[in-house]
Amino acid sequence: MIDVKIKSRPIGAQAELKRNGHPLVTSRTDGRVTVVTGASEEGFNPLDLMFASLSACLALSARIAASKLGILDRFESVTADVTGQKSAYEPYRIERFSAWIKINGDFSEAERFQIVEMAEEICTVSNTLHTPPTISIEVD
Repeated sequence: MIDVKIKSRPIGAQAELKRNGHPLVTSRTDGRVTVVTGASEEGFNPLDLMFASLSACLALSARIAASKLGILDRFESVTADVTGQKSAYEPYRIERFSAWIKINGDFSEAERFQIVEMAEEICTVSNTLHTPPTISIEVD
């Protein structure tokens, strides 16, 4: 019997925004990203970060799926491209996410679909978006 150990990682982020400038977002593990606000500015805006989270999670989950299926040795790479449709009216939100996943390696079409299907089941971000969580906001 294999004993599986799950390693936990601190999760969460803090955004700090001064009177002027851009928000600086810091993760619980001290990762940092400056968030842009202008439509033509290079970098990540809040929606880009949401799409990035889903694309990264799907890509990582595809690799995990290939491993669970015992076919990781044929896995070369994966590309997960995510975009969405923003609502035209308030309350503004993403009404639809669209993802394209390309799996490179020596796989049949059926194996590719199996990897993608399993990846979506594994991905915490897609699971969260399928079943929206409650949001609690406190004022300090």
